Amino acid sequence: MKKISGNKLLVKALKEEGVDTIFGYPGACTIDISDELYKQDYTKVILPRQEVALVHEADAYARSTGKVGVCLVTSGPGATNLVTGLATAYYDSVPLVCFTGQVARHLIGNDAFQEVDIVGITRSITKYGVTVRRREDLGRILKEAFYIARSGRPGPVLVDLPKDVMGELGSNEYPEEVNIRGYKPNTHVHIGQLKRAIKMLGKAKRPLFLAGGGVNISRAGALFTEVVNQTKVPVVTTVMGRGAIPTTNPLYIGNLGMHGAYAANMAVNECDLLFSIGTRFNDRITGKLHSFAPNAQIVHIDIDTAAISKNVQVDVPIVADAKEALEKMREYAAECETEAWISQIDSWKQEHPMEMKKKPIMTPEDVIQTINRLFDEAIIITDVGQHQMFTAQFIELNEKKRLYMSGGLGTMGYGLPGAIGAKIGNPDTPVISISGDGGMQMNSQELATAVLEELPIISCVFNNSNLGMVRQWQKLFYGKRYSMTCLRSGAACRGRCGEVECPTYTPDFMKLAESYGAKGIRVTRKEDIEPAFREAMKSQKTPVVIEFEIDPEDLVYPMIQPGGTLKEMILDC
Repeated sequence: MKKISGNKLLVKALKEEGVDTIFGYPGACTIDISDELYKQDYTKVILPRQEVALVHEADAYARSTGKVGVCLVTSGPGATNLVTGLATAYYDSVPLVCFTGQVARHLIGNDAFQEVDIVGITRSITKYGVTVRRREDLGRILKEAFYIARSGRPGPVLVDLPKDVMGELGSNEYPEEVNIRGYKPNTHVHIGQLKRAIKMLGKAKRPLFLAGGGVNISRAGALFTEVVNQTKVPVVTTVMGRGAIPTTNPLYIGNLGMHGAYAANMAVNECDLLFSIGTRFNDRITGKLHSFAPNAQIVHIDIDTAAISKNVQVDVPIVADAKEALEKMREYAAECETEAWISQIDSWKQEHPMEMKKKPIMTPEDVIQTINRLFDEAIIITDVGQHQMFTAQFIELNEKKRLYMSGGLGTMGYGLPGAIGAKIGNPDTPVISISGDGGMQMNSQELATAVLEELPIISCVFNNSNLGMVRQWQKLFYGKRYSMTCLRSGAACRGRCGEVECPTYTPDFMKLAESYGAKGIRVTRKEDIEPAFREAMKSQKTPVVIEFEIDPEDLVYPMIQPGGTLKEMILDC
């Protein structure tokens, strides 16, 4: 049997697992792996500008392709720079395998240069983490890492690779099968429980489907839409579940929760059966827990046993993959009598439609509605903040238009690198990122990656000169004390806001884009939105940054009051 180094076995494993793209940043403890990657031509290596962005790129690549995203970073600061991205992927159930370099085994625990216990640091934000201690275990661990990342509830796996282990010679065999004692994720649906839930659905007078991110993760949107049309039961979604059913479907009401549609929140409050699929019931959608869906029996389908009855006590728990459960539902579900219920929901829609006030100046809704008109097919990636909620409220989605964002962790800086990862994974699909001016600055260095990889992404920046979502809270609940949210603030005006002229906004996003070799377009008027997008759509190899000057007084409504119930919505002020 031929013996090869651990570095060669790793590269072989990548090929065996079908890894066509790896996002990596080099260092002393991974330089030998970089050397082996140089010698092969199967896996493309993307060199971002920092590990913080690198993991977001792998994350969006995974979300948008359904493949496992793969990262390679060095030890110490390279590894610790993954922490936020790992947590982002963990909360949103994204399959990643992240390889971190590590110092040689005899140096571990001796405070060696660039040595950290990255497995210990990330234990609570990874699905599994392990340091490879023996060369003979390497193949098995690599195989298990990919299996764990993609099976059950997907998530990030971290494999820590000591330099000496990777240099050691050993078997060239890569396992074909995985058998992990104690890890047998269940995906099959309990037919008895499902039939019970479907029977309850048929008897309900005001039934409601709640679709979470799990429907999208399992790529069950088409199945879910069939079941909805078959049963005639209306649908609300979490922000992460938006797109599980085309937003133009007449049975779709909207998002629920903190910034959900009035009709969606009222429907949850008044339904008598809430049939939920693939959601964790986090605080952003429930409001006050004891008042959530107070009149309803609750059915909960989720692949993660730990998620069921964790936040909301449910009546019928079903542990299953969303896609498998929906396939069975399609067999057994029948049309429900929902005409009167749908009529009530329509009246709520008319009472408070999901729209911003019409203004002569440009609004976020104007920008997003332009995207709706111009793009029949697209991947939309958002950063985190007001722009994210505006996008979630107004973007139209279907099987050809998809939306990805950091939902569970709410990670600023996700937008631009996310667009890069999505475009690399989907080169023939238009990719649009939507960021605030704050989030854009957190990873703007990735414009270099986009330029050098010749990615014609369209990067929208909603510039209101503020950290808008925090400022909104300050305006509504903190007496308009705008502390630490103005991005023009500095030495020239500190303590004298309103008394002196505001400093010039920095950076100039147009000059920033051009300095990287990207194209910049600034939009200040409503009538210039469409021409800007049409100009950007002509680009074949160059990223385009479109800066939209947004009024800081444009707030996201409706909004649930802090500690409030779904009925206690601020509709405007």
